[in-house]
Amino acid sequence: MIDLICGTRLNAEEFWSKSALGLSLRRLAHDTRLKPRIYFENRRGLPLLYNERIAAEDAAPILVFIHDDVWLDDYFFTEHISAAVQAVDIVGVAGNKRRVPGQPSWAFPTTKFEWDERSNLSGTVAHGPNPFGKLSFFGPVPASCELLDGVLIATRRDLLREKQVGFDERFEFHFYDMDFCRSARAAGLWLATWPLAITHQSEGGFGSNAWLENYKKYIAKWGD
Repeated sequence: MIDLICGTRLNAEEFWSKSALGLSLRRLAHDTRLKPRIYFENRRGLPLLYNERIAAEDAAPILVFIHDDVWLDDYFFTEHISAAVQAVDIVGVAGNKRRVPGQPSWAFPTTKFEWDERSNLSGTVAHGPNPFGKLSFFGPVPASCELLDGVLIATRRDLLREKQVGFDERFEFHFYDMDFCRSARAAGLWLATWPLAITHQSEGGFGSNAWLENYKKYIAKWGD
């Protein structure tokens, strides 16, 4: 059983009829192993929602934290996620094999927002408004990583509880994934990319005022 945990600003009708994730889940409705845990009309930070599901007594053994603007292009999604979290502690679709001081994103080593060297990156993600969008190839998959993109993160619920790893609720959206990856690595968990087919409708909001405020929080917490 897999919980797909998502916070969306859409109401239930809008989510199921318009959002990429909602339409994808409707397509995969035959797979009763997938349990959508959707927070509709959400105004709370994602870490609050994610921690709530980690702690929930009815949570599934496998947790997938995912954004609502994601098309699930993989109709063997359950099989591939299950295999991934048996092989690796925490998996994502894109990531960086290293981390450098002050790094503001899995993809960018500095605040100049210039892509890291290809040899440090891993993953393939499609982008665009519709399913099976234009592919962005970052590097070979699977690969062990220090940082993963938060668009999709999957893991085992009992592992997070055993290691007491969760999401820091001071980061409502920006940097929650960077912080989570560092907390997981500090607890000795293995992070890696995995071959999962998705299309992401967004390419991020780097450099906004909200992003800058959270970057300051992140650096203040970790020191580098």
